[in-house]
Amino acid sequence: MKLGKHVVNMRIPILILALVLLIPSAIGYLKTRTNYDILTYLPKDIETMKGQNILAEDFGTGAFSMVVVEGLPDRDIAKLADKIEEVDHVERVLSYPSATDGTVPIELLPDELRSTIQQGDAQLMMVFYDTTLSADETLNAVEDIRAIAGKSVFIGGMSAVVIDTKNLSDKEVPIYVAIAVVLCLVVLQLSMDSFLIPILFLVSIGCAVMYNMGSNVFKGEISYVTKALAAVLQLAVTMDYSIFLWHSYCEEKKDKDNKEAMAVAIDKTLVSVVGSSITTVAGFVALCFMSFTLGLDMGIVMAKGVVIGVICCVTILPSMILMFDKAIEKTRHKALVPDFSKVSPWIVKHYYIFLIAFAVLIVPAFYGQKHNKVYYNLDSSLPKDLESIQANEKLEKEFNMASTHMILLDSNLEDREVRRLIEDVNNVDGVKATLGIQAIEGAGLPREMIPENIVNILDDGEYQLLFVMSEYKVASDEVNQQCDRINRIIDKYDSKGMLIGEAPCTEDLIKVTDHDFNIVNSVSIVLVGLIIIFVFKSVSLPILLVSVIEFAIFINMGIPHYTGATLPFVASIVIGTIQLGSTVDYAILMTNKYKTLRVAGVEKEEAVTRALSGSINSIFVSALSFFAATFGVGLYSKIDMISSLCILMARGAIISMFVVVLLLPAVLRLFDKVIVHSTAGFGKPKKKLAYES
Repeated sequence: MKLGKHVVNMRIPILILALVLLIPSAIGYLKTRTNYDILTYLPKDIETMKGQNILAEDFGTGAFSMVVVEGLPDRDIAKLADKIEEVDHVERVLSYPSATDGTVPIELLPDELRSTIQQGDAQLMMVFYDTTLSADETLNAVEDIRAIAGKSVFIGGMSAVVIDTKNLSDKEVPIYVAIAVVLCLVVLQLSMDSFLIPILFLVSIGCAVMYNMGSNVFKGEISYVTKALAAVLQLAVTMDYSIFLWHSYCEEKKDKDNKEAMAVAIDKTLVSVVGSSITTVAGFVALCFMSFTLGLDMGIVMAKGVVIGVICCVTILPSMILMFDKAIEKTRHKALVPDFSKVSPWIVKHYYIFLIAFAVLIVPAFYGQKHNKVYYNLDSSLPKDLESIQANEKLEKEFNMASTHMILLDSNLEDREVRRLIEDVNNVDGVKATLGIQAIEGAGLPREMIPENIVNILDDGEYQLLFVMSEYKVASDEVNQQCDRINRIIDKYDSKGMLIGEAPCTEDLIKVTDHDFNIVNSVSIVLVGLIIIFVFKSVSLPILLVSVIEFAIFINMGIPHYTGATLPFVASIVIGTIQLGSTVDYAILMTNKYKTLRVAGVEKEEAVTRALSGSINSIFVSALSFFAATFGVGLYSKIDMISSLCILMARGAIISMFVVVLLLPAVLRLFDKVIVHSTAGFGKPKKKLAYES
């Protein structure tokens, strides 16, 4: 009881230190940058990312925006372009009036080129930035341009999408935490036996969340997805630890004074919580094996959060409980959640029903999770009333332009070869036009008369840049086939040429995440399986327990296929490992009780019944707390990526609860002989104890 005694004796200094640590945590939280561009987490060695670096380093422009200007004559568009160029970190503005110095009337352009840059009273311009797509300077520049431009100007492109994602996410994240806290508090008030203790739980976990988020400063930045989910998910997965401590403390108080009871409870809780938390940490560690490094970002933050949660559970929480012990006693009440243990004999007696249900559901569940519809287009997860989404829709509707690719070519490539390449690219299905210096020359302006700043945008002496206007949406099968054809054309003319832009990056994202799905699932299963082997010293139990939770995951992930829902691409990768890591504890809790009883000589049916009876209420409260922390956020969030992940996690907790409570007893009963003969510690069954007869 060394740790327990130290915590009890040092409870006042612990609480003072806990409060003091909130200050650097808050500073660290504020100094941790948030990355709102998911594509930056692609592997750095793929061609599209190398091309983005060339664009930033060689051309001095890491991003651009497509801007639609409505109802302005050419001279006013030129004035607007000059104003925009004065904005900090705007490198250049390319508009038809600026590209030709007003010397060639737009009416004299070839029809195909004119339709690309003008439709009715709407004209297209491009704004280039000297910083990368999601850099703070670029996002600030987009905001400044919006302030200058007014309502007749629509700014599309990924930088505009990123700034709208930032504004929406920053506004919603505090509300996520508030919703999770309130709903968790409701569940705890119903299931706990004191009105004050749930508040102490939430204060302790709140400190853990702050320490975790503040310590992210060492990473420099975290993704907005991680930031949005971290607090809610940490609350959901670490609530059990507080409940374990409280129940253990109440049990010890029956024959000990408060301080001694807490010292014993801390030591007992630490042993059980460490075992429980390891599987959760393993689930998050599995995310770190993704080549799409959003998984690494989320995995590090959440694994760290679980460890910090455990530390706070055995230090800060017991210190607060001892300090407020009298107030807790005054707010005692009877738990309002019914006792579910009475249904245990019926569940175990009718075990065959649940085995049949498993046999019936496993095939459609497996099929459903294998055939889900997934979206990769990042702006699909955002509300349609955002400025960037409206601008992109205007580009698509008025200019028939759903995406823009860029081609980087060797500057020394002969002009006639470039023109042939452009002709071939223009013949690819869905390509509206390909624009470069050749297009301006084709408009009747000799290269030597093209303004130098425009030439510098399109040719830096080593590479020349072409823009491909596509009718196809990012992440569609059509645009992916289009990119593949364009890449083959580029290879034909220039071995060092490359295709870059949002659509090619997203195509790479699809390939990378398809690979990651199998890796993460395999790693999480292996890690959790190894932990169960260590805990139970069994060959069969890891297979049985992981299979039970995997069945729950199949049901959870199969439902969207049958409801017609389309999931964000990250869902299929991260939900399985999070659900496995955080809910396999339900199965471990029941199995541990079952094993203890069987080793003591209790017959299998009675052992399973008593194991279920002794764990069902804990499983129910744990799953309901997880559900409460995530479900409300899922309903509220306007960012579909966040909403979908939270709904899936909430539903997964409830499904895992039912599968463990209903199916696991049947599995333990059915495979009892296998378990006994493949698990260390059973040996020769002991004689039945008198009080068990």
